[in-house]
Amino acid sequence: MWITCQVCESDRFRERGVKLNSTGGELFNLAWADETATGLICWRCGYVHLFVNREIQLHRVKD
Repeated sequence: MWITCQVCESDRFRERGVKLNSTGGELFNLAWADETATGLICWRCGYVHLFVNREIQLHRVKD
């Protein structure tokens, strides 16, 4: 599936891991154990799209 930005409709993103901190994890200093998501950050507007599916596969398109 081809992904476009929900805000500006660009199709250029950079990838980054994003920690999904929980209140309990922060309270007991266990934030390191919280789940991680894949963040796709739009190059044009900076909107972050989050994906928690561990089976997501990203493909780079050559310019």
